[in-house]
This record gives sequence, C-alpha cells and structure tokens, in this order.
Amino acid sequence: MSSLLSPRNAKDQPRTTKSLSDSSPTTHSLTSRGLKHERVSRLDSSGAYDREAYDARRENRMAARKKAEEEAGCTDYKKMYEEAMSTNERLKSRLQGSKQELVLVQTQLEKVTQRKITMTERSNERSMLEKEKRETRVLQKKISDMEDEVKIQTELKNENQRLKDENGALIRVISKLSK
Repeated sequence: MSSLLSPRNAKDQPRTTKSLSDSSPTTHSLTSRGLKHERVSRLDSSGAYDREAYDARRENRMAARKKAEEEAGCTDYKKMYEEAMSTNERLKSRLQGSKQELVLVQTQLEKVTQRKITMTERSNERSMLEKEKRETRVLQKKISDMEDEVKIQTELKNENQRLKDENGALIRVISKLSK
C-alpha cells in the first residue's frame, strides 16, 4: 500500500519516444507540448504538486487495469472450460463410435468363426462321407466276391453230389457184376 502512496518516479512512467529521424519537427513539438500539459495538470493552481489527485487517478487506473485483467482471466477460464467441454464431447462421440465399431467387428468375427466351424464340420463330414463311400465300395466288392464264391461252392456241392451219386451207381454196378 505504501507503494501506491509514494510518487511515481520518472523512470517508472511508460513513455514512448520516437527518434528525431522518425518524427517530423511538428510532431516533436506536439509531443513536448503534451508532456508539458500533463505536468501542468498534476500541479494545482499555485503550481504545487496535487498528491491526492495523482493518487486518486493512479488508483482509478490500477482498479481499471485490475478489472480488465480479471475480466480477461474469467473469459479465458470460461473459454478454456468451453473448449475442454467441446473436446470431451468430441472424444465421447468418437469413443461411442469406436464402441459401435467394436461391436460390429466382434459380430463379424463371430460370424466368420461360425462359418469356419461349419466349413470344418462340412469338410469333416465330406471326408467322413468319402471314407464311408470307400468303405462301402470295399464292402460291396467283398460281397460280390463272396457271392461269386458262394455260387462256385454251390456248383461244387452240386457237382460233388452228382459225383457221389455216380460213384454210388458205379459201386452198385461193380458189385452186381462181381456177384
């Protein structure tokens, strides 16, 4: 607070000065007149320094600057909050989209897995069918071979029976002749 009450040094006052080459002589004289006017306004009618007026103006300037900084700070925080909220909403929507994509990919994966299982089962069934077909061919061939053997056996039995009958007849003829 004591710094607010103390007079401002000349080096603390912000001044913008132009070089003589940058400004025209008339501008320079106007600037020096403005500075003289500022000095005169600080002096009271008797030429003495009006400290109270200076302090009041300084406090007004400080309060205005502080208010402007606070408003700028609030706006910045509000802006930052709004940006963060919009970013959060954008990220939430992206997350929701990603979740939906994940669900779609999972269902597609399940379908593909089921198709693979079904194809594997079908291929297993095909291989089983092929094996069964081979086995049935082999068995049919064995059956046809056995049927042929059975036919041959029946023919052989019939011929054997015929030969037995002939043999019996020949034995009887021989026995009649020998008597």
